[in-house]
Amino acid sequence: MRIAVISDTHDLFPATLPGRLRGADEIWHLGDVCDPATLVEFEQLRVPLRVVAGNCDAHPWPLALTLEREGLTFYLIHIPPVRARVPTGVTTVLHGHTHVPRDEMIGGVRWLNPGCITRPNRGAPASFAWLTIEGGRMEWRLVRLAG
Repeated sequence: MRIAVISDTHDLFPATLPGRLRGADEIWHLGDVCDPATLVEFEQLRVPLRVVAGNCDAHPWPLALTLEREGLTFYLIHIPPVRARVPTGVTTVLHGHTHVPRDEMIGGVRWLNPGCITRPNRGAPASFAWLTIEGGRMEWRLVRLAG
């Protein structure tokens, strides 16, 4: 299974991004979509699109999602939670909000952030990520976008 993970589009994304996500089995957006119309081109890829609400979103997307894929449990949220607030059994937390890519193990839980598509922060490049799950194993690959 190949999942495209994006975050913090803030109404904008490079014109080439939807084409780059072709071949995804799912797309996970980690919040700050802003205008739901921003998602139309991703919806046209005809794969499941999971979205959590960010602090800049007025649309009633869920604040968090817990998803299981091939025996791994993923917690999707926009603002990274305090460790104590991660649901029991979660193997991976995926979040946005900081606009900075992240790949870190804390207390047996992997914390991932694909960075920001349109407004990277703290010297980070614009980016998204591919999450590949096969045989109960996970691979995370950050894709930097040319500025």
